Amino acid sequence: MAPAQRREMVARELGDRHDGVVHRAELYELGLTYDQVRAETDAGRWHRVGRRTVSLVGPQLSTRASWWVAVQECGSGAVLDGVTSLLAAGLTSWEEPLVHVSVPRGTRTRPRPGVRIHHQRRMGRTTGAGTPRTVPELAVLRAAQWAVSDRQALTLLAMTVQQRLIPPARLLEAWEATERHRRRALLAQAVPLVCDGAHALGELDFARACRRRGLPEPSRQELRTTSHGVVYLDVRFDGYGVHVEINGAQHYTRLAPVADALRRNDRTLEGDLSIEIPVLGLLVDE
Repeated sequence: MAPAQRREMVARELGDRHDGVVHRAELYELGLTYDQVRAETDAGRWHRVGRRTVSLVGPQLSTRASWWVAVQECGSGAVLDGVTSLLAAGLTSWEEPLVHVSVPRGTRTRPRPGVRIHHQRRMGRTTGAGTPRTVPELAVLRAAQWAVSDRQALTLLAMTVQQRLIPPARLLEAWEATERHRRRALLAQAVPLVCDGAHALGELDFARACRRRGLPEPSRQELRTTSHGVVYLDVRFDGYGVHVEINGAQHYTRLAPVADALRRNDRTLEGDLSIEIPVLGLLVDE
């Protein structure tokens, strides 16, 4: 096999593992020299996409390739974190302009366009399946901490559980082990509501929430379970003809929204004003 063919074969094997990008050190470990790598990039067959990284598939990178570049360029121990880690784990219906990477505190890094670097005192658990990243239960708590608003933090929390990226019990365990958090007060209420819907809804003091907002107190509130096993808080305001359903995060998966809509329609036809409140919405003041 000619040297040029061998170089191409070795590089392609590495590139297939990393979505078309390769760390220079890996090429050198497999016997390629600095001059050989430079010859490929000078000829335009490969492309420099960082100080440490070469693209074998052109200068335009896929999303996953850009994750590899971000991790490789940030140095040893770097992993995807926050919402980027969740996207790598399979989170859908979310757009994020930045790649979030965590590195051990003390790591020397260089700023890179489109990459937000977080220096961690404790890196926490990681997984090497695909691009190195933090485990989802840690990633979502950090994503909530780095979110631009409380609403964004709660949305990420709910979506991660709804899309089954994390078993609720594991998220609850990770939260209970969290020592410090920028949004501790908010998440102390939100995580149990997302993870333990039935119990948390039953403990919810909706009457106090009404008083705080200058509204009349409900005549009664009762925890109910649908035939599909979905739990909701059923609230009545007798004398006002108002009915309120407070729904947990599980209401927005599978066919639960359909059942909710049909149930509300029945009450509307009976003459009630039916209002739906997502439980996490109670935690966000407009």
